[in-house]
Amino acid sequence: MALNARLDHRNPLVFDTHELGRRPGALQRLTRTVDAPQDLGIKGVIGVPEGAPVELELRLESVMEGVLVTGTARAAAEGECVRCLEPLQLDVEAEFQEMFSYPDADDRGRVIAEPGDDAEDDEDRLFLEDGLFDLEPVLRDAVVLALPMQPVCQEDCPGLCAECGARLADDPDHHHDAVDIRWAALQGLADTMSDGEKDEMSGAEPGVDEKQEK
Repeated sequence: MALNARLDHRNPLVFDTHELGRRPGALQRLTRTVDAPQDLGIKGVIGVPEGAPVELELRLESVMEGVLVTGTARAAAEGECVRCLEPLQLDVEAEFQEMFSYPDADDRGRVIAEPGDDAEDDEDRLFLEDGLFDLEPVLRDAVVLALPMQPVCQEDCPGLCAECGARLADDPDHHHDAVDIRWAALQGLADTMSDGEKDEMSGAEPGVDEKQEK
């Protein structure tokens, strides 16, 4: 990844490493609760609602080439069961680890004259900017990996009836009488014949009564 655009220290997902310093081995632990950014999750499937609280626990470690950030994010995600289509909520815990490199050092910690000379290497790297780093892209990737691609309200959710769409969990005995389509036409013909016989019988009865009256 290329060098970050100028970071805003007022952004709750931007962290300052000045207190940590550049002495290898130095450690700093941080906790912070932030509002979830927009589209945090798997779009159209499940995600953390925008503005919902996200609890962060971070461990910052100074190394030769930059700052190694290890952390955990916890939040409540919302979505829809893929089987019964009912709304659901689940707790998500996402773990991550990312290196934020000094812009003036290569991957071995050696100072380089002009950062960004090797564009191919920079594409896959995140950089510190004036001692700041933006956690948002790392958080997004971690949350997506921690969320289920096919969320369900419960592991044994039976889903919906294929014929009428009823939620089967609400009616475990729900069923429809199966009719073999190979016999459906014959059944219809039989019903038609039965109706015709009834009509004939109903038409014959008045004649019988007339004879009896005579």
